[in-house]
Amino acid sequence: MININDDKIIAKSAAVEELTDYQNGSIVSRILINKKAGTVTLFAFDEGQSLSEHTAPFDALVNILDGEAEIIISGISNFVKKGELIILPANKPHAVMAVKKFKMLLVMIKSPEE
Repeated sequence: MININDDKIIAKSAAVEELTDYQNGSIVSRILINKKAGTVTLFAFDEGQSLSEHTAPFDALVNILDGEAEIIISGISNFVKKGELIILPANKPHAVMAVKKFKMLLVMIKSPEE
């Protein structure tokens, strides 16, 4: 993963779709913010690529920027496309699959439940 350590987008506007590119047969990720309180990461999935089922201790927001993904949460399929978002609840198993190639912005907030 690449951590953005330059000033290309710090205090400047940028076209989010242009900050990461698709690669054949791969998943590309780019960390935009990496702090104790949470992370913001861009992903580009080629069609057919997936992340296997896993859990995370914190809620995460997924915003689909391009294409379409199948996001399975606790065994239930959700088809999410460009312009839509979904929240991955903490401690619930989830998996991500590229129905078509897609890009997503993942925002993970790392704070305990209140």
